Amino acid sequence: MAKRRSTSQQLPDAVRDAVERTLQATLGGAQQTRGRAQEALDDVVSGAEAGAKNVRARVREAVEKTRPATSDDIRELRKEIRALSRRLDKLEGKKKPASKSSSQSRSTKRS
Repeated sequence: MAKRRSTSQQLPDAVRDAVERTLQATLGGAQQTRGRAQEALDDVVSGAEAGAKNVRARVREAVEKTRPATSDDIRELRKEIRALSRRLDKLEGKKKPASKSSSQSRSTKRS
């Protein structure tokens, strides 16, 4: 009878060892699969982020092109036009046009 007890105790130990070895063998494969899945997911996320960044830039550009000019924009453009006009006059050798106040004072003096 002593042999039966030892056999019955050895059987669960053997099954337990077999299950442990099986789990250890599959654990390595599962970790590799997990690593590959993580890499694939990282690639997808990186691609999506790059695509989103590109789309954001195109949307900003489209909005900038279609937005109406503000009063500050118009003021700045007028300033640039005046500066260009002065440069052109200088290059062409034109004299500055007399201001309204000085031409009015001359006409009143003549009368």
